[in-house]
Amino acid sequence: MVEDLEKILDDISNIEQMANDSSIDHSRAEDTVAKRVFEIYKPLIHEMKREPVRDPRRIVDILRNEYKLLVDERLVYLVVAAFLAGRPVLFEGPPGTGKTEIGEALLTIWSGKPAFIIPCSENYDEYRVVGDFHPLMAIKYGFNELSFIPRPLLAAIILDAGVLVDEIRRSSEELQNLLLDIVDKRRIIIPELRRIVKASGEGFQLIFTSNPEDYAQGELSDAFLRRVVRIPFNYPPPDVELKIVKLRYDVDIEIEDSLIRKAIEVVNVLRKRAAYKPGPSDTVLWLRLAGRIAKLRNHKSVELKDLVDAATVILYKRIGEEEIVDEAIQNTL
Repeated sequence: MVEDLEKILDDISNIEQMANDSSIDHSRAEDTVAKRVFEIYKPLIHEMKREPVRDPRRIVDILRNEYKLLVDERLVYLVVAAFLAGRPVLFEGPPGTGKTEIGEALLTIWSGKPAFIIPCSENYDEYRVVGDFHPLMAIKYGFNELSFIPRPLLAAIILDAGVLVDEIRRSSEELQNLLLDIVDKRRIIIPELRRIVKASGEGFQLIFTSNPEDYAQGELSDAFLRRVVRIPFNYPPPDVELKIVKLRYDVDIEIEDSLIRKAIEVVNVLRKRAAYKPGPSDTVLWLRLAGRIAKLRNHKSVELKDLVDAATVILYKRIGEEEIVDEAIQNTL
């Protein structure tokens, strides 16, 4: 393994070629940490060739046409305004309402590079998001830049890309405190390397997601909340959810609006009565599955039986709630 690591270091000159991308600060190419970032995250750097987009109306169109996401124009304006003001954004609301998917898409469109995703848990600390030292390399070279392995948050600053911090309430207080300095100063301090890495452009932005009703979580501090622009998410009205389903329905077999409306009526009943509350993503998956069942049965269009058969595997989520689901289906469908 040591030989493999030595080979990586011997090939470090090849990494400079990756820095020729016009969207990357070339002055950082001489930095060992930056070179390591270019090496590790090369697939992300070259995955997209999109110019950054700043116009909210264009962003709404891209979200709809390319990502199949129906996003309210007001939300996009708020996010863009927050980014221009140098503030991160907090998407807060129940699961299944599109927080993570919309956040990732917005960050990607904004910077022109795929966003980094950090899924939070109590085990996540600064070493897992900023960087740490490879044990074997540290033995050979010491605790310095040669043995340092950059993680997503540090990589995003160097690459001028966005970061989505998913389920921030599940993170430790220490990680939240670390993020405060990054939010305020747009920088990361690496004491072990005596280094301060600063964001060099507007592409580096943060979006946090949070479900305040989740049991496995802590509270966000006032200091944290003061630094973010909070945008609430909720379940869409039936007419909007109908448009979302039709936009994301990807089966080449017809499904009538009346069946979609019945499905939406069922999930709205469950959102009021069940512990597991289906989000629009569940509704979309339900109708997609019903379409595929109908196609396998050689039906000309989705029939009620197809919808009912798909419902059981999508809506049965919690043991003991099957009767609630069955009742909602029987009374509605």
